[in-house]
Amino acid sequence: MDDVLEFHQKPRAPEGLLRLARAHGVGTSFRGWDGAEHDVAETTLRQVLAAMDVRAGTAQEIAGSLAGAESGPWQRLLPAVVVLHEGQQIEVPVHAREGSDVHVWIVAEDGTRHEMRPLAGDLQSRDVAGVPTSRLVFAVPEHLPLGWHVLHARYDDVTAECGLVVTPARLATASLNCERNWGLMAQLYSVRSSRSWGIGDFLDMADLAAISGAEYGAGFLLVNPLHAGDPVPPVEPSPYLPSSRRFFHPLYIRVEDIPEYGYLPDGDRARVESWAADQHRANYNAEMLDRNTAYTAKLAALELVHAVKLSPARAAQFTAFLDFHGQDLDDFALWCALAENFPADAPQWSAEFYSPHAPGARAQREVLADRIGFYRWLQWICDQQLEAAQRSAKDAGMDIGIMHDLAVGVDTHGADAWMLRDVLARGVTVGAPPDMFNQQGQNWTQPPWHPAGLESAGYAPYRDMLRNLLRHAGGIRVDHILGLFRLWWIPEGKAPGEGTYVYYNHEALIGILALEAQRAGAVVIGEDLGVFEPWVREYLAERGIFGTSILWFESENGKPLPPEKYRRSCLTSVNTHDLPPTAGYLAGEHVSLRESLGLLNRPVEQERAADAAAQGQVFELLRSRGFLAPGQPAADASGKLDERAVRLTVEALYEFTAATPSSLLGVALVDAVGEMRTQNQPGTRNEYPNWRIPLAGADGKVFMLDDLPGNERLASLVAAVGGRQHS
Repeated sequence: MDDVLEFHQKPRAPEGLLRLARAHGVGTSFRGWDGAEHDVAETTLRQVLAAMDVRAGTAQEIAGSLAGAESGPWQRLLPAVVVLHEGQQIEVPVHAREGSDVHVWIVAEDGTRHEMRPLAGDLQSRDVAGVPTSRLVFAVPEHLPLGWHVLHARYDDVTAECGLVVTPARLATASLNCERNWGLMAQLYSVRSSRSWGIGDFLDMADLAAISGAEYGAGFLLVNPLHAGDPVPPVEPSPYLPSSRRFFHPLYIRVEDIPEYGYLPDGDRARVESWAADQHRANYNAEMLDRNTAYTAKLAALELVHAVKLSPARAAQFTAFLDFHGQDLDDFALWCALAENFPADAPQWSAEFYSPHAPGARAQREVLADRIGFYRWLQWICDQQLEAAQRSAKDAGMDIGIMHDLAVGVDTHGADAWMLRDVLARGVTVGAPPDMFNQQGQNWTQPPWHPAGLESAGYAPYRDMLRNLLRHAGGIRVDHILGLFRLWWIPEGKAPGEGTYVYYNHEALIGILALEAQRAGAVVIGEDLGVFEPWVREYLAERGIFGTSILWFESENGKPLPPEKYRRSCLTSVNTHDLPPTAGYLAGEHVSLRESLGLLNRPVEQERAADAAAQGQVFELLRSRGFLAPGQPAADASGKLDERAVRLTVEALYEFTAATPSSLLGVALVDAVGEMRTQNQPGTRNEYPNWRIPLAGADGKVFMLDDLPGNERLASLVAAVGGRQHS
């Protein structure tokens, strides 16, 4: 790893601190978007190391921590965990009292036993706390199957065990790169039908998949993260700042689609119908989504439905669901019940409820038993409606079906931060250094995985998160997949640009991702945009992970990348949710918005000129390939494109993506209906109504899911990417 973390300027930090940082995978310098190498500040290094539970305050502490980093492995009989890929020849170090007879074996996931043989070679020895200790090396059998196995070791009366994970060398679903699939990309909450409760929901997702699959030939539907949020209003609007990435948001439940709804007493049913009617009217508001009102009504209705007794068959299904999730679901439901009664800044969280195992939290399990039961039931309903949506997608002929989105992290005051406090770092948040589009950097206010803590847990929290997300999915998009290689850590109190990269065991994280996806039969899309090291994309492709290409960002030698040079194992699209819809992008909305929010580091005139030049280069390439006629797109006297010119240009851009060899093509639903408004402006929180923009058409009026079948505009755009038109 040291070769990755080299610095090219004389560092200001003491040499011992730099060595300690590198020993723990902390970058001591980084290359900025300006192309220059920047040293990381000494205070940043100390704060980041402190967040990793590494003492680095004084020279004496640094020396002690360096010695500990070197001697640490010698104090353990086995490593914390071993992760390899199938067919890989790997050697496991075992540390035991010198001269001991050491026995090492594996119990595989299927219960079979596999002996490990010691390898001959130079025996290393050293004194560890006064005990002469030897380092032996054992070879992992090459024939081990994929899966989660247990490695055991014993000598004298000393025993130890750790996880041994065999992952695919290459994800089997990568074979899809031999075929062409296109799919819709949508922010589900914004896509409403006449029966929605003011917010797009799981049944809307099923209908959107069925319509796009059966009528237009889509192979997948990519939606925003559906992770769990706040248990009660007010709720965080950003789907990328969830409470938990393992569980799902009941906000998306369609109440009327729950079987027990049909057995409500007449009075309760009338109340639910009244609440639903109020929310149906909200569906026609094109200005702003109101999650809080919708969720308040929906929770009240769900409580009534929850009171209906389950049939024996349904009760058995619920019990099986509880068994699948075990204690983790109980802990999550406990957090929901506590968070419902105690705000995030309540002193009880630090004094009494600091973890699921704290005495105060344990005492609340009995007090809040009914509410815990309700929140467990909500997750079961989410699971059932997600299963139905995937089934609807596959029944409509989709090859992949629903593709979920995995956010980078979680809210610092959310369920995961509470449940997983041993594997998340405290005192730091993650984000991104300054770049061309966010010139002040970004702070996503999320705690990162603690590299050593996650390893000590055998990567089980990471596995369980992936396993539940993939349970009813045909694919997963990993937002900022570069974070599985390195993450930009920002110490509390510092600006986004004052952070540094922390490096992770990407072999383990990518391998486990591939293993869980392969078991689910799902494809994996890595959002590999932004600043990254050149070898990362090649590594992901070798492991069968698809990349991401956004037309506006793909370039070569300062010019737009020709279509034939795009990657095959890739999801290629014209835009992303962090940009305006294409109609808005053509109008320069991204520049206007950033200028109005004070996010530019140079005069707006220069920014507009640079953007116009970049768009002009793309148009020139499109004209040279015949996707645009000479002189197109032609602006009117005011310099703007009329509606017809915008539509033709949007379709030409999508035709360009269809000319690439990319196996997966994404069609943004906002582009299919003519929406112009930006859904999210990175680097902002409440300065702009991020994640609260309902889907509307070019005329500014609400676009309803009911109007999607037979839609001429969508059909025309689908034809541009090679899909079939409606008859």
